[in-house]
Amino acid sequence: MTNQDVVVPDMGIAAAAALPAPGGALFACRGAAGAVSSLRGAYGGLGLPGGGGADGGEFLAGARGAPAAAAAANAPPGRTCTSRVVEAIRASSPTRCPAVHEYDAWTRKHPSGLGSFDQIAAAAKGKRIVMFMDYDGTLSPIVTDPDMAFMTPEMRAAVHNIAKHFPTAIVTGRCIEKVCSFVGLPELYYAGSHGMDIKGPSSKEDNTVLLQPAREFLPVIDKAYRALEEKTKDTPGARVENNKFCLSVHFRCVDEKSWSSLADKVKAVLLDFPELKLTEGRKVLEIRPSIMWDKGRAVEFLLKSLGFDDRTNVLPVYIGDDRTDEDAFKVLRERGQGIGILVSKCPRETDASYSLQDPTEVMEFLVRLGQWKPLRSPSPARPRVQQQ
Repeated sequence: MTNQDVVVPDMGIAAAAALPAPGGALFACRGAAGAVSSLRGAYGGLGLPGGGGADGGEFLAGARGAPAAAAAANAPPGRTCTSRVVEAIRASSPTRCPAVHEYDAWTRKHPSGLGSFDQIAAAAKGKRIVMFMDYDGTLSPIVTDPDMAFMTPEMRAAVHNIAKHFPTAIVTGRCIEKVCSFVGLPELYYAGSHGMDIKGPSSKEDNTVLLQPAREFLPVIDKAYRALEEKTKDTPGARVENNKFCLSVHFRCVDEKSWSSLADKVKAVLLDFPELKLTEGRKVLEIRPSIMWDKGRAVEFLLKSLGFDDRTNVLPVYIGDDRTDEDAFKVLRERGQGIGILVSKCPRETDASYSLQDPTEVMEFLVRLGQWKPLRSPSPARPRVQQQ
């Protein structure tokens, strides 16, 4: 296999959780009034939230209901938006190794999914499992070059086996085309661009798109992409990735001394695009449409489309490593139905119930789950295509 230049996972406590997004609104920007009306009409029958808007100047957002102890949220009054972004970047990539007692206390609250497999299996007894998984950092290692984030053949085989038994979806910030090329399993459901581009299992004759709630933003995203490429081209190591319905500014290879100037450049570009908002992940700045849509909403949509949303004999399982996966963990916790598993070697605030350390442990968990003998999920009825 090609050398992927694997990045050693960040060690320490990721103290920066995201600012809570406003609840109960599909759109969160003042500059999208026209889109509000048309998209509400298009998706009003899906049970999506509606209601008032919020300030479009939000530069840090993420997991709904995340702890207010976030470094960004606790920035002293008067701090510039750039300072808050940089603080969040540093907090999400700490270098301090956790103390033994600190890690032990965290794992008592979020025990290993492998060590607790029998407990998870007991919770799944008599229920139909629906699997959701992030890609980068979960099924593949985090690498310096996002185009080299390949999953191993062994991991692909484990995911393929899981999909034989349970409806399985990949929920990622990547564009669907890219993650499909990495995974190479057409029988899965894919939710790309943080859930803003959802499609069902495909064949040569059928490549069904189920939902694209941010479709009207494509021209704006394309313009912002070109502007960001031009603005950041003189920052060594910076890279802008077009994920169709969102953009990623990767700074894993940028010198820390340049983080502030890079954040300034990104912020300057977004001043011309009030329809977009800036969020922060693992060594990446994400630019997304200012709509109340995330990985958690994508999970809810897929469960409903598969006919599992109101069923008590269903157990959704979500495995992910990123701050954006907290939206899905939060949804499962609020439903009181489902299991969230965080992939991390470092203690951090999370709504997940269990933990796994890295993709190797994820693969081991999937292999064990595939060998388990639960109530197998029959193939659900094919979801109906939503009108765009």
